[in-house]
Amino acid sequence: MSKFRWAEMKEGMALAFDSLRAHKMRSFLTMLGVFIGVLSVIAMASIIEGLNRSVSDQIQSLGSNVIFVTRFKIGFQFGDRSEEERLRKPITFETGEAIAENCPAVDAVSPQNYVFVDGGNVAKYKGNTFKRPSLFGTLPDYERVNNHYVERGRFITDIDHHFKAMVCVIGADVSEALFPKIEPIGKEILVNNHKYRVVGVMEHRKTNLGRNSNHIIVLPYGTFARLHPWEKELLLVVRSRSLEEQEAAMDQIESALRRQRGVPYDKPNDFELATQEQLLESFRSVTMGIFFLMIGISGIGLLVGGVGVMNIMLVSVKERTREIGIRKAIGAKRRNILWQFLIEAVTLSCTGGIAGIVIGTGIALLIGAATPLPAAVSPVWVFIGFTVSVSVGLIFGIYPAYQAAKLDPIVSLRYE
Repeated sequence: MSKFRWAEMKEGMALAFDSLRAHKMRSFLTMLGVFIGVLSVIAMASIIEGLNRSVSDQIQSLGSNVIFVTRFKIGFQFGDRSEEERLRKPITFETGEAIAENCPAVDAVSPQNYVFVDGGNVAKYKGNTFKRPSLFGTLPDYERVNNHYVERGRFITDIDHHFKAMVCVIGADVSEALFPKIEPIGKEILVNNHKYRVVGVMEHRKTNLGRNSNHIIVLPYGTFARLHPWEKELLLVVRSRSLEEQEAAMDQIESALRRQRGVPYDKPNDFELATQEQLLESFRSVTMGIFFLMIGISGIGLLVGGVGVMNIMLVSVKERTREIGIRKAIGAKRRNILWQFLIEAVTLSCTGGIAGIVIGTGIALLIGAATPLPAAVSPVWVFIGFTVSVSVGLIFGIYPAYQAAKLDPIVSLRYE
């Protein structure tokens, strides 16, 4: 950039800031649309990026060869389910048994059946209490399927399941709350008025998307079924022997469940199978839909901001008609006038945009710190926000700058 052009730019920016100071309220209202638009884009993009990363980390932590067996297709359901879907049988413990017995490519099966009581589950040990733990029954394969292992003691065994033993394995946070200074292994805790002997403590795991794996109390499935016989439908996750055998495992699961559930040969499956990639793709499609909706709403703010910039620049051209005439009379060319007013428009727009970037980033970080929603501020979106604010100034500043550049110097000098 030439020295002369840089001097013009500095002069244009100085004039723009003089205008901001001279007309504070007018300038604030002008920048408000750009500010809100950029702020919305930065804040929403940061939250969506954080959600995607969090869900991806959570699912990938299970390993690469996990298969989810569900009653309905994974994802958000819009509208009523079809009659065929409403009549589908639930996924039960027997579903998991059919997979374990008939699918050689499946390495582990983890049925997870949860119970929730009114007011939330409560665990107690002497004077210590832990409220709202996740209480569920499962099988020994839970560790391998969920890639979540015991740190102290042991996990539940087939013997615990078979004899319906009153034992449990607790999460790291439950252990800290109930046993802050003593060893929990072998102690009896009271959970919803039932006594269980603690046989293990799970390793600490990072919290993702509000789902805290450290807030769990795990029971042998046989024990859970005896105490909560009405709880039939469950979460079923299985693992293939390897990633290479995942397709074979899915074919075997499909065949076994069609037989077990009595699906006629000419009818579609009354269950769904999903891999981690499919689950991630489903989630990302939803978040991207929300994001583009917010982009559309933010676009309205940017449009309003752009119209405001154009309006204030037209007013500025009118107010400074005589000044334009004097500059032309002493040798300023049309491109100099055009460049000056274009820089003023961009400066005005960028001021609102930068404020939106700073506040939007702050809001995203605050949400990430104060709520379960994760937030990840991406430099890419900061750059996009700045580029958008510059573009608004350029696009909506061209017409006023052109109007200023084409003014007749003689007419301008006579203007009062």
